[in-house]
Amino acid sequence: MIKNESQYEFSKEWVERFNKTIAAMEQDEEAKRKDFLKWDAGRGAIQCHLDQLHEEIAEYERLINCDKNEPIEIVVENFNKLSDALIKARMAAKMTEEELAEILNIDPERIKEHEKKNYQGASYMELLDISFALGLEFKTAVMQVDFEEIEAVKKTAEIWRKRKKEKASKIA
Repeated sequence: MIKNESQYEFSKEWVERFNKTIAAMEQDEEAKRKDFLKWDAGRGAIQCHLDQLHEEIAEYERLINCDKNEPIEIVVENFNKLSDALIKARMAAKMTEEELAEILNIDPERIKEHEKKNYQGASYMELLDISFALGLEFKTAVMQVDFEEIEAVKKTAEIWRKRKKEKASKIA
């Protein structure tokens, strides 16, 4: 996700580089003939990166160019992507990290650190306060309980507990 103007410019530079690389690859008939599968895989990998950059650039441009008189929708694919929504909402509001911190009456470095770490260290109350300050409203939140995932997590947790217990008994 592109979070600022310098990342935006850097991404556009990489688009140019990838386009030049693909153009050069397209001209290399010998590489195509010699090992087409290798050539195609390499080109496909570069194209995949290029497509991802185009999506990120388009999303960044959508956010920074949105009309503040109209609400903007930010899709949150899963709970782990909530941090992206907070950052996108701040960008769409054309609000700096410092301005958000001022509204919340907290140190601007706290917001910068949260965004740098994708809000990993933020408390639930901080997330709620930030969401409120950014005017975020959940229209609909549908969560699905994946029972297979729960069972897999239980098994993994049991393995971790056993290993921890074994290590503790070796130390004692």
